[in-house]
This record gives sequence, C-alpha cells and structure tokens, in this order.
Amino acid sequence: MIILGFNSGFHDASVALFDDYRLVGAVSLERLTRQKGDGGGRVPDAAIDEVLSIAGLSRADVDIVCAARTALPAAYYTHLPPHRKLEAMARQWLGKIKPKSMSNELRRYGLTDADKIFDGARFLKDFGFTKAQTLHFYNHHKAHAISSLFFTDWQKALLYTADGSGDNVHYSHYLLENEQLINLYGDDRYLLPEPRVESLGMMYGYFTQALGYKIGRHEGKLTGLSAHGEPKLYSELASHFRVDADGCIQSDFADRRAMQQYCYDIAKTVSPADAAASVQKLLEEFIVQSVNVIHTKYKVNHLALGGGVFANVKLNRLLAEQPDMQEVFIFPAMGDEGLPAGGCLDYLLLRDGLPQWLKSRYRLDNVYLGRDYNSEIETGLLQAGAKKISDDPVAEAARRIIKGECGAIYNGRMEFGPRALGARTILANPTDPAVNDDLNNRLDRSDFMPFAPVVLAERADEVFEINDVNRYACRFMTITCDVKPEWREKIKAVVHVDHSARPQIIRREDNALYYDIIKSYADATGIPVLINTSFNVHEEPIVNTPAECARALMDGRVDFIVTGQGVFVRP
Repeated sequence: MIILGFNSGFHDASVALFDDYRLVGAVSLERLTRQKGDGGGRVPDAAIDEVLSIAGLSRADVDIVCAARTALPAAYYTHLPPHRKLEAMARQWLGKIKPKSMSNELRRYGLTDADKIFDGARFLKDFGFTKAQTLHFYNHHKAHAISSLFFTDWQKALLYTADGSGDNVHYSHYLLENEQLINLYGDDRYLLPEPRVESLGMMYGYFTQALGYKIGRHEGKLTGLSAHGEPKLYSELASHFRVDADGCIQSDFADRRAMQQYCYDIAKTVSPADAAASVQKLLEEFIVQSVNVIHTKYKVNHLALGGGVFANVKLNRLLAEQPDMQEVFIFPAMGDEGLPAGGCLDYLLLRDGLPQWLKSRYRLDNVYLGRDYNSEIETGLLQAGAKKISDDPVAEAARRIIKGECGAIYNGRMEFGPRALGARTILANPTDPAVNDDLNNRLDRSDFMPFAPVVLAERADEVFEINDVNRYACRFMTITCDVKPEWREKIKAVVHVDHSARPQIIRREDNALYYDIIKSYADATGIPVLINTSFNVHEEPIVNTPAECARALMDGRVDFIVTGQGVFVRP
C-alpha cells in the first residue's frame, strides 16, 4: 500500500512516502523552492511530485493520503456560507488559492471530525489522487510523538512533544506500556477548549526575535550564544511558569501578545548573551522537571522526543543525563517538516492496531530520503566550468582536507531534516579553530557555536562521552555530549566553550564514501574526526541539485567538491 503524507503549514511544508511500513522518500518544500522554511499555507505540490518521482510513482498510484490539520484550500471546506464558498472556488479557478487552518475551523464550530467540514473526496480527485479513497487527517502532536517511537524497539516508553503550537496545544505526553498507547495530555480532547499560552518554545522564539534574529529559524543561534552568558533573568522568567502534579507546564500569560511584549521588554535589560542564557535555562529547567514528574510517576526509562523544541541539542543532552534514563531518541526531522512521516504512521496505526504496528517497527539506518543525482553531478560540474582533478575521491579529498582546504561531499540521496549527514555536507580539518571564521566568512554565517564533528563509529567512544543512552541520537546529530579532556586540544574547531560538541557517528554501511574519507584522514593524522557542516549558504536551504552544487563551488564557497566519481575544483 502506497501512503503519502503532507504538511501544508505556513512554514516547513513537506511530504513523506511510505510503502506500507517502509519509509521510501521524504522531502521538504524548501529544498525545491530554495525558500528557507517554505510553507506559504499551500499544498506542497512540488514536494509531492518530487517524492513520488523518486519512487518511480505518480499521484494515481497513491492509495492513502494523510494531511496535517493545517492550511488547506478554502474551496474544499463545506461549512462555509454560500458567498464565501463561491469566493473560494473563484480564487481556486484563478490560481489564487486561499488557505484556511483546519484546526481553527474545527475549533470555531466545536468539531473534532474534519470530514464534517472538508470535502476530502473532491480534494483527492482535483489534486490527481484518483486511486485514493481516503484522506486521513492526523493530530499534530501525535504525529510528532509516534514518528520518534516507531523507529525504536522499546516496549515501554514516554513520548513527549513540545513546540510553538499545534492543534491547539504546545505539548503532548503519551505512555507506551503493555501494548497500549495512552495519551496523558495533548490529544484531540484538547482541540476545542480555549487555547492556553504556556509554550516555552514560543517564549524561546520571542526571545530570538527580541535579540534581532528570525523567529522559527534562528533559535539555534541563541542555544550557542547561551553558553557565553549568565542566566540573570531566570528567576523572573520562571515566576511565570509552573509544572503541575501531572507534569503539565502552565503559565500566567493572558495571550500570545502579552508573552511577546514581555519578552521584548525584559530581553533589553541584560546583554544578549545573558538573555539567551536565561531563556535557555528556563527551557531546560521546566522541560526536565515536566519529564521527571511523568518519569517518576510511571517508572519509564525510554524517552521519545518530537516537536521543534527538541531541535535544542543542549536540552536533549540534559534529558539523556537524567537518572535511570536508558535511551533517548529524537526523530531526525523533529520539527514540522517531520509531520508527514508521523501522519502516515498514524494511518498505519489506525489500520492495523497497536500490536501489529509495534511489531513492524525498525531502527533507522539513515535519513537519505531525497533524490539521488549521482548520474548527473559530474556532467553538471563540468558544464559549469569545474575541473576534475582526480578519479580517487577518498585519497584526494583527505589529502586536501589535511592541507587545510574545505570541501563539500555531494553524493547519493539528499538528507531529510535540518541536519547535513554526509550527502550534502561540507568537510574541513577539525584541528585549527581558525577554520570556523573561514567557513563563516565563506558561507555568510554568524553562529556562536563551533561547527559540528563527524566521527568514525568504532572510535566515537574514544573521543566523546557517548553511551547507550545517547548513541542512537548521535547518529543523527540531535544531541550534544562532552568532548573527552584528552581530545579537546586536538580537535579545537569542534569544541564549544562548555567543552561540548554535537557529533554525528558514522558507520560505513550507512555511507561508504563519507566514512572512507574520514578513515583516510584518520589513518594519516590519527584523528578520526572531521568538521561536518551543512552544504548551504546562510539563509538558503541545503544544496539539492547539481546546479546548486556547482554554483557553490564556482562562487568560492568551498575549495573542492567530492563525489563518488572523483574530486572537482575551480579551473
């Protein structure tokens, strides 16, 4: 059965494709439109066609379509008064589709069943899904939660999600126990009540905005900046929040505007670094307290995390370090770009029931889920004016990195999610901290954290504080850990001021070219680590096509490109 999920939200629109339980493709709209975080409240047609093309399919082959209850074309809402319905249909005919939020419409009319206000059959027909009989709407936070759970083998676990907002809540808590998945907080029972303003993720975003950065995009800058400051505002911020006896986070803000203005005003009273440190500590303290209340109550030692808040790698580390924690996993596409995968899994859960769903789980090997341009990249580079200098990509790339050059690996299927993990990755020498300034200048970036490292799997424990709790998460660069003292001077370029790093563990079976370059570098230097940063210019999405790759090389963003066919440089 071919199952396609999409998220048509106002940011991070994306599509995922399953062949029954096998995840066969996924892509974010931004990688195709080149608009960072693209959403726009429209059905992501380009991403739908891309992911189907990758699988050799068309819309007519899709059996089930799964949709987030976000922005959908107004022309398909059946509850609108006649004049608004006519206006929506006219807009659609003119190509000026007006979106409406499904969750807002449900709340407005006191409903939880989307089929009562949306013509799914006509939508499927008009969008070319001629075989599909079902448009399955999924809950936002449940999709976040089960996308993390599915890629584990745990029998008992806490599923915890947190983000700015989704389906009227900011958090959800699920307990997996005795082959039952029990919602403790945040399911559709909470869709209709008046929304509360208690999101730590939202406050973090408002602080990001108050410090001059872009909300929903630059929160990672605050995470890095926080290590340079003191949490001078923490007590004041914390006075507005509490954790109740069930682990639910609550606040005393009347509405979003009140929270936003408060953040703008208070952030000005201290330095940017101290403001960042304060809101980072707030996030850490209250999420950890919330998780620990539930952890203690239900004696659960495995933690599945989802939602944009868990892009915060420092927070994830603290959760992994809690007493008795046995393993933590974060779905690599933890933000709203990951919703479609969870939506497809939600349909499979509904179709098969929990026991069969649990038996069908597997651990992720990788998230190389985009298009493979290996057959086109050499021609694309040569036509752009690049020069091929070696047919031995491994040895030549390692030699150039040792010499101090920065190169990009462009190989195989593109990664899904916010992290570059060896398919569209810039590689550099980790021993010289000056490389951080060089790369930031080349890529027009201004981050407060050093670049992240990638490490050979068999030597990861030698260099970093890695254990059974964080090892799986480290394969996808979703958590930080300490660099061991004897390695901090050796790999200065990837060590933060607090002695931490955000490593990617790489196994050869997941990406042979990537692994072999690092191994060749290690054989020559004794250091099993390279810098890994995403292959993109600041404010642009990660490189997707050969043309984008070639442009980066010819613009001097990198010194060389390494592919499976060889190494390429500017003439």
